[in-house]
Amino acid sequence: MTIRQGFKIYIPGVGWSVLLSSTVVMEGFDLALMGSFYALSQFNKKYGEQGADGQYFLAAPWKAGLTVGALAGEIGGLFISGTVSEKYGYRKTMVGALIFMIGGIFVPFFAPNVQTLLAGQILCGIPWGIFQTLPTTYASEVVPQVLRPYLCTYINLCWIMGQIIAAGVVRALLKRADEWAYRIPFALQWIWPLPVLVGVLFMPESPWWLVRKGRIEDARGSLLRLTTRDDPTFDVDASISLINDTNEHEKAISEGTSYADCFKGIDLRRTEITCVTWLIQAMCGSVFMGYATLFYKEAGLTEEWAFNFTLIQYALGVVGTFISWFLMSCCGRRTLYLYGSITLFFLLLIIGLVALAPKYNNPAQWAVATILLLFTFIYGCTLGPVCFALVAELSSTRLKAKSIVLARNSYNIGSIIANTITSYQLTERSATSTGWGWGAKSALFWTGACGLCVVWIYFRLPEPKNRSYVQLDTLFERRISARKFASTDVAMEIELDEVKYHVWLEQE
Repeated sequence: MTIRQGFKIYIPGVGWSVLLSSTVVMEGFDLALMGSFYALSQFNKKYGEQGADGQYFLAAPWKAGLTVGALAGEIGGLFISGTVSEKYGYRKTMVGALIFMIGGIFVPFFAPNVQTLLAGQILCGIPWGIFQTLPTTYASEVVPQVLRPYLCTYINLCWIMGQIIAAGVVRALLKRADEWAYRIPFALQWIWPLPVLVGVLFMPESPWWLVRKGRIEDARGSLLRLTTRDDPTFDVDASISLINDTNEHEKAISEGTSYADCFKGIDLRRTEITCVTWLIQAMCGSVFMGYATLFYKEAGLTEEWAFNFTLIQYALGVVGTFISWFLMSCCGRRTLYLYGSITLFFLLLIIGLVALAPKYNNPAQWAVATILLLFTFIYGCTLGPVCFALVAELSSTRLKAKSIVLARNSYNIGSIIANTITSYQLTERSATSTGWGWGAKSALFWTGACGLCVVWIYFRLPEPKNRSYVQLDTLFERRISARKFASTDVAMEIELDEVKYHVWLEQE
């Protein structure tokens, strides 16, 4: 099936996947919002403390706490998602998450102090965790193989869109001197969940989930809602049969669907790959992008222009995602992940070396800010969007929801570590601050972390391009090396399995 045929037949499925993916905008909005607030004087005056120079700032422990609090809530939400979605389905799980989100926004909006704000971040993190996994799982199950990478990477685009909206809102409210400079952005979060909730109520359930539950007729009806009747070559019964055969094949390899089953047999390798693939997003130095506004201010930009450059940074991320769609069809996922990481390694090294110049060296500060923009573009073309396609394609269909939960939680744990370290690295050292004052020199630390990521990708990350779920199952079952996934003849591997099976029958 070509991409054009896929869109022609599965255009309703594409639409439902896009709707579900829009929930990720909310997560991207708030996480970027909090990072932007750290450079907002009105926010620091309300929730921070006054330094010796008379300026208000948020202490490093609270910066780390607010970011980590949201991630901790997301970890809980992810585990809830993996269990609840497998039992009740994707639609009912998403409806519950959206209702919880509407109620949770009240806490940060009315937060009188930083402690209450932290509680709000944790509560809102629970539905954000569900938003992180369900759109990826749903997108990989409601469209054919040819469309999966595009819809999965579209989720990254939604995340960037949330960041752009957050930066734009904060930029528009900079001239406000009162508390509404940060309360209005919190209130805007209520605009999103309600219309999405109305759409999700009518969303067809995943046919893969229905087949796993033995509801074949319901799966057939769902697939009919996800497709059009414009192509006479499309056979809904054959598609359901393929889904059922794949499910039965995976049951024969690994019977269970619990979290424990993710760490048994050949699924252990698949779990390692999905978890580390997403962990690399947090450990490759991408944490710098969340603190970009601070770097731009250090380069001598005014508060307004610092936020303008942040908007440019996010726009580059959007352009990068579109470019990644073209690159994935040409180069493959593994190639983009490997060479993208290598490029980020050298950019981090350059940032760290340039940052060794004194702070009064304004050209050096500008160089750091400019390279950070290039870093964002490269990340947006490679690791940022491609990760979503890799995680969705490399996990088994029966364990997909739980594999993605474990993978995303690996990312969240990595983000907790990265954000905690970076909060101390970038906070100035003073008598009233516990920061380390490394500034942009912190990039040297993350250069080492990115180098380790490159080594793992080279030896452990396989290429899923142009492989069906059955073919991937066979490659993992045969324990094919990650570097040989793209070149191995899957048909030959299946024939070898059949020969071995007949030899075993004769011996019996």
